Amino acid sequence: MSGYLQVVTTTSSRQEALKISQALVESRLAGCVQITGPLLSTYRWKGVLEQGQEWQCLIKTRFDLYGPLEREIRRLHSYETPEIIALPIVTGSADYLKWLEGELRAKEESPEEK
Repeated sequence: MSGYLQVVTTTSSRQEALKISQALVESRLAGCVQITGPLLSTYRWKGVLEQGQEWQCLIKTRFDLYGPLEREIRRLHSYETPEIIALPIVTGSADYLKWLEGELRAKEESPEEK
């Protein structure tokens, strides 16, 4: 295991995706956020079948930063129940993972460990 995650969330607008991605990278909760879209999502919400255009954020972070990262997404997100799904990065390029580590908060800075 590498100790890193890719967290996925979707937003209703490009502007919201940019706002969330900038906040996560500026606070060093994420080393990188890639935004894709627009994409079409189909889902059931409160018993009604819905379709909507969304933008997807692919967020690179470390396991120990997940809690603060999720809280920050929830604070900034307009959805009542935003999609926030974390997938483990099983392995990756040593150079990329070294770069990613350098862009994230130091472990001792993580509120979860204080």
